[in-house]
Amino acid sequence: MRNTILFDLDGTLLPFDQGDFITSYFSKLTSHLAKEKACDQEMLTKVIWAGTKAIVENDGSMLNRERFFQTFVELTGWDISEWEALFLDFYQGEFDQVKEVLGDSYGQEQMLQDLRYRGFSLVLATAPLFPEAAVSTRLSWIGLGIDDFDYVTTYENSTYCKPSTAYYREVLEKIGKRPEDCLMIGNNIREDMVAEALGIKTFLVNEYLENPEKADPSVYQNGNFEELKIFLQNL
Repeated sequence: MRNTILFDLDGTLLPFDQGDFITSYFSKLTSHLAKEKACDQEMLTKVIWAGTKAIVENDGSMLNRERFFQTFVELTGWDISEWEALFLDFYQGEFDQVKEVLGDSYGQEQMLQDLRYRGFSLVLATAPLFPEAAVSTRLSWIGLGIDDFDYVTTYENSTYCKPSTAYYREVLEKIGKRPEDCLMIGNNIREDMVAEALGIKTFLVNEYLENPEKADPSVYQNGNFEELKIFLQNL
């Protein structure tokens, strides 16, 4: 019996186009960092992308946070303690402006409240590329918080990243669940639907579909936001 629901965040609980989010996010982040440290925005963008790539390729030998800043230091030689403080300052401040890309709410807060009332465990299985502070800010855009979930993946508690199946194995281990206990809901075929390889049931949200490899969406149970709500009501 499925008793645990894993939710992706961007393009799933957060209704926006990933490209719009990345454009707004990088513009504001690099502007913030460059202003504070008087350095080149283009160079910062390249370094942050390199750190992000290092997280995606992480092998479980260290936390994603450590992998990101290891790469950051290797490429810049800068003192990371000061830079990490600047990142966190951004995520707790100006990052909130990125909500400009957000689409219309579809009742996410009520949807999760209903699931909790019915006894489901809820996991925010977002790609752990960000610290908890950044995830908290993004959740606030739809009236939610970290405490609305039993477990939230961040770069402080994860050693793998989507689309690796090891990411999902790590989540299962952390929450003490079996694949057959879980349902994964996401909008990215490559990153979210890969959970099926472990025996986790999936639902593909197609409203902000991400399908970089042009796979056939029809092979997965799928639907828009309203169809997702109906699907969850019938669990």
